[in-house]
Order: sequence, then C-alpha cells, then structure tokens
Amino acid sequence: MTSEFEHRISVVIPTYNRAQTIMRAINSVLGQTLPAFEIIVVDDGSFDGTKGVLKAHSFFSKNAKVPQKKYFVQKNSGVSSARNLGIRKANGDFIAFLDSDDAWSKKKLERQLAVLKQNLFKHRIIHTDEIWIRNGVRVNQHKKHEKSGGDIFKKCLTLCCISPSSAMLHRSLFEEHGFFDETMPACEDYDMWIRITAKEEVGFLDNPLVMKYGGHDDQLSKKYWGMDRFRIYSLEKLLQNKNLSRSNYQLTLTELIRKLKILMGGSIKRGNIELAEELNKKIIHFQGLLE
Repeated sequence: MTSEFEHRISVVIPTYNRAQTIMRAINSVLGQTLPAFEIIVVDDGSFDGTKGVLKAHSFFSKNAKVPQKKYFVQKNSGVSSARNLGIRKANGDFIAFLDSDDAWSKKKLERQLAVLKQNLFKHRIIHTDEIWIRNGVRVNQHKKHEKSGGDIFKKCLTLCCISPSSAMLHRSLFEEHGFFDETMPACEDYDMWIRITAKEEVGFLDNPLVMKYGGHDDQLSKKYWGMDRFRIYSLEKLLQNKNLSRSNYQLTLTELIRKLKILMGGSIKRGNIELAEELNKKIIHFQGLLE
C-alpha cells in the first residue's frame, strides 16, 4: 500500500442520546490498523451529556494527528438526516458508517480497502459479516440474515441485508443514487440498499469485523409496529425509477405484493378493517401490473 491516504476514508457516526456507548464506537475507529482520514460525529440533538463525554475523552483536542475529528450538532431530525449531514461534511473518497452503539474489529477498514484494491475497485460498496450481541450475550444470526455479496438485489428486497455499521461506500454512489430518505422514521437503510443494489454489485468480506449491540429499548425495530409499512413505501418508490430494469421491476412488484398481503393480514388481526381494505385495493392494482 503506497499511502495510507491514497484512498481517504471518512467515518460517519450519527448519535442520539448514546453517551454510554459513543466512546466505545469512537475508540474502535481510533484503534484501526489503517487509520481513517477523519471521524465525523453528528449529534442528532442529544440531551444526555454526549458532548460532555466527548470533551472528557479529549475528542475536541487540537492536534496534527490523524484521523481528523469533527463534531456537528443538529436539532433532532432522525438518523437519516444525521447520516446525510455527515456525508455532506465528509472529505474522504469513501464513507464508512458506524452506529454509535456498535464497534469495529481493529482490522475492519484495512481489510475492506485491501479487498477493494485486490479487485481493482470493481465494487463501490463493500460490507462485512458481523457479530450480534444482545443484552451483553452473543447470539446466533438466523439463516435469513446470512450476509453475501455480488448481485444481492433480490435478497435485499426481502429484508435489510447490509448493516450500516459494516458498510463502506464510495461517495459517488450518493451522487448517483441519492442520500438517505429523511421522511422515513425507520428502514431508511433498507431503502438505500435496494436503490443501490438495483444497479450495483456489492463487495463482501466474509469475516465478522463488526460488533452489533442490541436489546436496548431505543432501537427503531422496537419503536414501530409493522416494519413492512416502511419497506412497502420504499418498494412503491423504487417502482417509479425509470432506470429500473424490467427484470428488477418484476422482482420489486412481486415482493411489494407479498409484503402488502402480510401487512393486510396483520391489519385484519388488529381489527383495522379500513387499512386492510386500502391495502387490498393496492394489491389488486399491483397484481394487474404483473406480467
């Protein structure tokens, strides 16, 4: 490797009331064998003393060492808005995301960049396998969550197949496919990945280089019922993309109908007949578009 910064990596860490875990995330970046070019922390309106924790750990100290450290505060607007601000403020060639409750293995960036170089930068997005920790205990992933690379568009339609904390993307992808959808309260990563994988093959490193910590009450998956509501919105939006290939259009349509049926069944169980009727109308409409 001729230079550590031949391909500069900006690390974007969105955070909201994660004072207890933010330094674990930051320290896992500072401990990388391949130094990041910069760490960008975007505070989405925390009120739990997050800034004080960063100050106590000398995050704001001025020095000439890398990585550069940047801190931005915004009014609470959601994780998509925080990530988007980080992307816009980044000066690196690649953007690596890290949620403030997760952490990286020390060789994460080095190994990802090495794989990209080895493949002559065939891929503009690469992710890794991960370790799941729930309430302090390591747990096994289900078969459906198994990670992979290549053309994974069909798999991404079913559920979110890339964890933001494992993903590293060339900044040109955001210019071509857009930023995270700030109108979505959840599944914003699912929305991003189906847009990208509809056009891009994905690099994959089959090593668990990310520790994903879960089980806490503020996770979005616990906050909202019927997460497929948000995925349905993303699928409907994707169908409006005029550059979507015919085969991917049909795959999107088929998955959309499947998710609508699932959500309709859940609505009936909840006694929400009005919503069930609306969903049934959509099912009939989209079934008419299938070849």
